[in-house]
Amino acid sequence: MTARLIDGNALAKKVRGEVAQQVAALAAQGRQPGLAVILVGEDPASQVYVKHKVADCESVGMRSVLDRHPASLSEATLLQRIRELNADASIHGILVQLPLPKHIDANKVIETISPAKDVDGFHVASAGALMIGRPGFKACTPYGCMKMLEAIGCDPRGKHAVVIGRSNIVGKPMALLLLQANATVTICHSATPDLAAHTRQADIVVAAVGKRNVLTADMVKPGAVIIDVGMNRNDEGKLCGDVDFAGVSQVAGWITPVPGGVGPMTRAMLLVNTLEAAQAAARA
Repeated sequence: MTARLIDGNALAKKVRGEVAQQVAALAAQGRQPGLAVILVGEDPASQVYVKHKVADCESVGMRSVLDRHPASLSEATLLQRIRELNADASIHGILVQLPLPKHIDANKVIETISPAKDVDGFHVASAGALMIGRPGFKACTPYGCMKMLEAIGCDPRGKHAVVIGRSNIVGKPMALLLLQANATVTICHSATPDLAAHTRQADIVVAAVGKRNVLTADMVKPGAVIIDVGMNRNDEGKLCGDVDFAGVSQVAGWITPVPGGVGPMTRAMLLVNTLEAAQAAARA
């Protein structure tokens, strides 16, 4: 069996097209959605991510504000800037690019962002809303993964889903979204004694630990859907995921590539969240 690819680039393009139409409708009412992106320091990967996010905003007609700061920026100054953006009615979403310099408490920064502008979905209010099934911003990567399942007609109801990883950004919210969709969910992590015993039973596997080849062909149920969230480098320096793509693609039914899979959808769902924030502000 050769797995079919879940094309994140194509799906993200479709999502951006839908967002652009709704952004234009809001702009016609004098309510152009706005996203503020804050970058602290010179981390090369962060600079690339931010560049893409700003370009995505422009592609759908959103206003973007990019705040660049040196790594020496004080925590107090950053928190004050976030409060200013919280009070700015033209800004509907605030994103602080992680990681931050070690002298800045990322949790304190995230909690300073207004829950109404938490388009990353990282605020404790967003996480709590997801936990109890109330409306709120969903973390962009798990949200994108759910859209990918929807796009291939994979309804999680009644299926066994295994999430490898337990981070607050991907693993935990991914498990909760799958649970909301009526999947039976198993969360595996570094202390799980026999990972393969769990993954071999899974109809859906989401790999999100940042470790190459954590999932290999012998660990996959034939026909399973494999979502690879990982972002690593192989021995040649090329981007690769957490999944042994060459092997697993011969067993799985569907699989996401790296790059071109989950990454574009993560960015697309940031636009969706910013749009929803602007729509909520327009109704207020």
